[in-house]
Amino acid sequence: MTAFVLVPGAHTGGWIWEEVADRLRESGAEARPVTLAGMGERRHDGVVAGREGQEAQENQRDQKGQEAAEALESPATLETHIRELVRLIDEMDAPEVVLVGHCYGVHPVLGAAARRPERVARIVYVDTGVPQDGAPALELIPDQVVRDGLRRRAGEAGGGGQLSPPAPGEWQRWGSVTGIPADALDRLTGLAAPQPLGTLTQPLRVPGEAVAGLPTTGVLCTANGSSIALIESLVRMGDPRLTALVHPRIGFFELGTGHWPMLSAPGELAAVLLRAAADEGHRLSAQADEQPDFLRPFALDVPEQRRERVGRVDLHLPASGGPHPAVVFVHGGPVPADQRPTPRDWPFYAGYGRYAASLGAVGAVLDHRLHDLADYERAAEDLADAVRLVRADPRVDGDRVALWFFSGGGLLSADWLAAPPPWLRCVAANYPVLAPLPNWGLTRSRFRPAAAVRTAGRLPVVLTRAGLDFAEITATIEEFLTAAEDCEAAVEVIDVPDGHHGFETIDHTEQTRRAVERAMRSVLGHLGQHLGPLRES
Repeated sequence: MTAFVLVPGAHTGGWIWEEVADRLRESGAEARPVTLAGMGERRHDGVVAGREGQEAQENQRDQKGQEAAEALESPATLETHIRELVRLIDEMDAPEVVLVGHCYGVHPVLGAAARRPERVARIVYVDTGVPQDGAPALELIPDQVVRDGLRRRAGEAGGGGQLSPPAPGEWQRWGSVTGIPADALDRLTGLAAPQPLGTLTQPLRVPGEAVAGLPTTGVLCTANGSSIALIESLVRMGDPRLTALVHPRIGFFELGTGHWPMLSAPGELAAVLLRAAADEGHRLSAQADEQPDFLRPFALDVPEQRRERVGRVDLHLPASGGPHPAVVFVHGGPVPADQRPTPRDWPFYAGYGRYAASLGAVGAVLDHRLHDLADYERAAEDLADAVRLVRADPRVDGDRVALWFFSGGGLLSADWLAAPPPWLRCVAANYPVLAPLPNWGLTRSRFRPAAAVRTAGRLPVVLTRAGLDFAEITATIEEFLTAAEDCEAAVEVIDVPDGHHGFETIDHTEQTRRAVERAMRSVLGHLGQHLGPLRES
């Protein structure tokens, strides 16, 4: 019989798992939904492990009572929760257990697994990131405002203090509430408990080798902004934190719901947990030794142009004359800080810069510092600095400038759409993210082009869509286009029906080449460079 230990996320207790636990028990499995210290109704002998297992805990009360009473005299920390899970594992009769962690819950799960690896059959991450050794749980909180506030409070509360649960209507700051019935959302709000600060601010200490050999499953909730396809695309970027996920012992499942699948899809989640315990699940196919997509050749064979490097900007220059209009190319991301080569040296962006220069415009390729989702403010500053540099160059006509955004860099277009300066003649975007994904923690930020377009006036926007793009990104584009239609924005849509995200280096087809040519000619046309009709295929 498979035994599951179900550990909840921030502000919640074992009650959130009860429907899933019931489904698991119906299948013949043992299920222990856990309420950790400080997170709801407590027994004086430690973890509340749902309806099942409470009698066993009562039998242990005498020998555990003094230890638990001492623990409860001080504020709960991550270490408190790890020790509670270790005690629960030790008390269970099953020779091995499947540890399931949702959100914050994966931190004590990993801590306990490191101390009892011989008792752990599998670790399951439910819609959560992979914590790094030495990092506190607050690093994985999606909302940047909450993260920053916790960092400030970490040194002020002396290990104590609490984080109040979200108010009604505020749960989306922690993740998508898609799929949660209204009564379940009311229950989530009504039963939510303050989270002890020490559980979020104490670093997780788990040496890699302690859990590296344990089978692992990730359950991705697509309505919260994660999918297997998206993870595989990030793996191909070469980030070592992600390439480690390409391993036969690591499997993945998707659920088409939001961040709390135990409330929105309990039956589906229970079925996935059973399949995970049986070692099912998708194995990532991207290989670290494959050439990354971004290092493949550009779709168009464009001759080399003169290039100058000024700070973070590479200027691809026309052969002669001037001043010329300019196109500033803004790469996607986040891109790891140690990624080499950096985007301006990728064939992809260098190809666009050369292509613009070959047609009589200065192609400016920026290396901005979007290395993490928390870096959008810094990347926006880098872009503003780059624009000032480009416009000040004597070879550039500073009154004829376009900005061209790609992928995750699309959010950076919001500032320019919200209040277009008179010299900005066009904004272009290829397969862009045009609204923050739910798990990005940017829902309250200014980086929301789908809202900013409502004040863009008649600024021309050239939007290129990839027909085979990630569903999460496509949804943000549709949100943008709906808003653009409502306000009668000047949006030209170029479709690449058979194109993938990053089609310029992935799909070397006539369809791709014509889309790139059409988009470039449209952008340059808005800059006053009229190049005549597009060539026939």
